[in-house]
Amino acid sequence: MSRSISPRALVLLLLLAAFGGVLIQAQWSSGTAMATAAERFLASLTPEQRKLTSFPFDSPERSRWHFVPDFERHGLPVKEMTQPQLKAAHELLKTGLSDRGYTTYTQIMQLESILREIEKGRGPLRDPEMYRFSIFGTPSATGTWGWRVEFHHVSLHFSVVDGTAIASTPSFAGANPAEVRDGPRKGQRTLAALEDTARALVSALDASQRKTAIFDGVAPRDIVTYNASAVDPLSPAGLKASDMTPAQRDLLMKVLDAYAGLMAADIATDRLRKIRNAGVEHVSFAWAGPIERGQQHYYRVQGPTFLIEFDNTQGNGNHVHSVWRDFRGDFGRDLLREHLSASAH
Repeated sequence: MSRSISPRALVLLLLLAAFGGVLIQAQWSSGTAMATAAERFLASLTPEQRKLTSFPFDSPERSRWHFVPDFERHGLPVKEMTQPQLKAAHELLKTGLSDRGYTTYTQIMQLESILREIEKGRGPLRDPEMYRFSIFGTPSATGTWGWRVEFHHVSLHFSVVDGTAIASTPSFAGANPAEVRDGPRKGQRTLAALEDTARALVSALDASQRKTAIFDGVAPRDIVTYNASAVDPLSPAGLKASDMTPAQRDLLMKVLDAYAGLMAADIATDRLRKIRNAGVEHVSFAWAGPIERGQQHYYRVQGPTFLIEFDNTQGNGNHVHSVWRDFRGDFGRDLLREHLSASAH
């Protein structure tokens, strides 16, 4: 027996189809933009520079990462690029980030100069020209390949599968100082959105909710997952979105958007789509340490598919580490599994 579709349901189906088409087109555009920018970057390099920059896609190097300065890194550093090459490198960087994300990550890089002045040579290497660019595989509008940008407090990883599907984790962002206290940039808070949205949420919880959300009066000394190549959900999970008011859930979504919004539009949309598909009600929020600004604190947001960690404890609460991880998707693992499964048939 046939069933007629109501006008309202038909409109909904058309909207969903249109949204899906927009997302597919956006992913195609982003994947193509990345491939074009990567090809131009590689073409600008000398043979010797390309050897430093290029790795096989299946190289163990692709999942070897860190956010501290004292780590043996591979890839081509900014220090060894000409101005045209540096411009091409930054054009590649822009393809993975939103305007806000590009401003944020370039500010993180510039903080190296401020940190060098603060420490006056007493600390490890602080150099904004030590950020390294790496390409994995052969950039292609239809193929499978990847790229990375990394040095102190920046670790960005993009994997492109079949030219369209894009994975963007792990994505790490740090800031030292979190708030510039002196000099021409006094008052600059590079990762303010990541901190302030979460504080707004924890401040909006009632006393009973805080007992569930705040799991320790003292924050851990760093993000718990550190630089692990793969991660699992952390415990305690904290307060679930299902136990929040609608207004509190809106604040939770602002935390998620503060992170996702650092990425290019289609990548951000895809991150949030996966969270909604898995169920926003299953997303939880946990906090450790005092909630007042300026105090050492930590929080995490996690759901069935992802984990966000934020820690501001070092430097007497003026040194931020933050990361977004995917439990199955870091380094494009889930996309590669799907690709191999489809290819087998």
